[in-house]
Amino acid sequence: MRKTERYRHFTDYFTTHFPEPETELTFANPYELIVAVVLSAQCTDKRVNLVTPALLAQFPTPAHLAAASAEEIFPFIRSISYPNNKAKHLAGLGRMLAQDFGGEVPASIEELQRLPGVGRKTANVVVSVVYNQPAMAVDTHVFRVSHRLGLVPKTATTPLAVEKELVRHIPEILIPKAHHWLILHGRYICVARQPKCAQCPLTSWCKYYADVISKQEIIPKKTAPKVVKGEINNESGTTK
Repeated sequence: MRKTERYRHFTDYFTTHFPEPETELTFANPYELIVAVVLSAQCTDKRVNLVTPALLAQFPTPAHLAAASAEEIFPFIRSISYPNNKAKHLAGLGRMLAQDFGGEVPASIEELQRLPGVGRKTANVVVSVVYNQPAMAVDTHVFRVSHRLGLVPKTATTPLAVEKELVRHIPEILIPKAHHWLILHGRYICVARQPKCAQCPLTSWCKYYADVISKQEIIPKKTAPKVVKGEINNESGTTK
């Protein structure tokens, strides 16, 4: 199947069945989103959503966060992965937002990446979700699912290579949505260890399904032959 056909199947299915996907992170404004996304690195959205209400109640604005130390932030995020580093990132992020950006979350990927704890993936999430820009954030789900579906080649071995490939082939207006489509499909159906292919509606054109799953054969377990008294042993030629 040609790549253009795969992309057409992909966009046709999701625009029909999930026309308005949304992030599962809870937020009310750009500041709350960037805090949540920084915390979500190598952590589930569910865990982040449990932590952010108390954290943001204590530090409701960049100015409040800027005035806090990492030690003051830590108790609110202790259950998050890598809490020490993330507490330091948030303290630095608050200060830079307050001092360099007037308390506003910048709208460009380049400026966002200046903030502590904000890499390209986080920056892409913010500009895509908040500012509806055609940016594709590539996390482990997007990376895995795009390869399995055959949307990107095996030679796309880095998140940036996958990002460029997806942005090149997905219509610009759909890129912010496609980011969520790939994440949610990877989170609930095309999971890492045992993808739920039996539940997946994309198997008719999925490259992974065609190359791997459909070729798997169920091999019955071998059972030891029963030995009957007086029966010839095929290996020794003797009788039992």
